[in-house]
Amino acid sequence: MRHPDEIASKLLGVPYDTLDERTQKVARHIAARKHIARNVTQDFDARPALGQRAADAVALFGGSWTFVGLFAATLLAWVGLNAFLLMKRGNTFDPYPYILLNLFLSMLAAIQAPIILMSQNRQSEKDRVAAEHDYEVNLKAELEIMLLHEKIDALREQQWEELLAVQKEQLDLLAVLVGKKTRSP
Repeated sequence: MRHPDEIASKLLGVPYDTLDERTQKVARHIAARKHIARNVTQDFDARPALGQRAADAVALFGGSWTFVGLFAATLLAWVGLNAFLLMKRGNTFDPYPYILLNLFLSMLAAIQAPIILMSQNRQSEKDRVAAEHDYEVNLKAELEIMLLHEKIDALREQQWEELLAVQKEQLDLLAVLVGKKTRSP
């Protein structure tokens, strides 16, 4: 097992103490030969608060075609009911510029927008955590590949040395054989 200081200086070319926290974590994982990959989405979603779950549900429904369809149907029903009442009774519960409808729509927008923003902020945080984890995994993979290259290079050097030793031995044997041939009549 290697020490994180050795990993940092050999593979990254800087002292361990100068690395940021994530890179130090990767160096420790390489030194301990431990995996670093995990499901960060599952970790992040393991404990959402009630408000976070509600914000996610509102954002999920508010950004769906079902919501758009229901919203359009409600607007058409509102306008249609007012038109029907205008023709039958001569008055409506919300006359033409539909001020009451505008009030309801404004209240819906005023409540829905911050809730959707909360959900988007939560998603941004989840994406940031996932990106940081991806960086750690990618850095560890890169460093592991560098270590594998070192091992392969060392094996290749060792094989070359062994091959040269065998070749030298063969040349010595050939020299002995050639020497015996020239002595015998």
